[in-house]
Amino acid sequence: MSSLHYIFLFLIFPGFLFSASMGLVVGWIDRKVTARVQWRVGPPWYQNFVDVAKLLFYKETLIPDGASKAMFLGMPLVSLAGATLVSTIVLYINWAPQAGFIGDLIVLVYLMMIPAIALMIGAFSSGNTLASLGASREMKLMLAYELPFILALAVPIMKANFSIRLGEILAYQANSGAIIGSFSGILSFIVMILCVQAKLGFVPFDMAEAETEIASGPFIEYSGKTLGILKLSKAVMTFVLPVLMIILYFGGVKFDPRGFLNTALQYVLIVVILVVIKNTNPRVRIDQAIRFFWGPVAALAAIGIVLAYFGY
Repeated sequence: MSSLHYIFLFLIFPGFLFSASMGLVVGWIDRKVTARVQWRVGPPWYQNFVDVAKLLFYKETLIPDGASKAMFLGMPLVSLAGATLVSTIVLYINWAPQAGFIGDLIVLVYLMMIPAIALMIGAFSSGNTLASLGASREMKLMLAYELPFILALAVPIMKANFSIRLGEILAYQANSGAIIGSFSGILSFIVMILCVQAKLGFVPFDMAEAETEIASGPFIEYSGKTLGILKLSKAVMTFVLPVLMIILYFGGVKFDPRGFLNTALQYVLIVVILVVIKNTNPRVRIDQAIRFFWGPVAALAAIGIVLAYFGY
């Protein structure tokens, strides 16, 4: 491939432009479903696009006194780059499974940490006490959900003959059926849903932002372009994580008419589950989240591993 082809993949499709646009649409679905649950009409489909455009092109970017400017301004770009890399790899390998590489799933695990880590560093560099408190909560939350997240990933890996390549996990499901059809796959899927809920910072795991407590936490000092970039980063992750779950548990995105319809229904199902959890649970404390993920969620993932080992 030429360098121009790689740039196109990263910046246009399936990378930044496509994933960010789709993420903003998914964000609108989230807001629309939330509004309906609360007996409101909700915003029009283009509202998220307008909000981000306003931040990027019209709002002033303020830098707090005492902040480390390079870190404060640079970390949103690092966050967006990490999210875009995740999206590019996940979508391109689904399109062309042979393009994967050995250990690409492990690489994705590390890349998916970059947006959260970049947000933490940016918040700490702002010099704001509430931002630092939010970053501290984000750090503890990440340590909490990463353990069951990795345990949940072990089930698709074991099912696909202990392969850590997404392409081979897709090939296994094409030959043997979707992993969600097994008992271990169902348990792993449930654990993955909860971990994705936390990765995206959705209620009940939004204690890092906690607008009513610490005024948006790590986001409190961000404004203008930097805040817009952070919102785009979250939009990309909101779009791509359900796609990754479809690859791991439903056999990937299909491109024939019937298969694409099934994939769309699966995607909507995952998004609706995330939104319903978000709108039917109160925010938990960070210590409760740690006990929850290291306790029952990790145990559920371990049971899934045992069942996968015995072929269930």
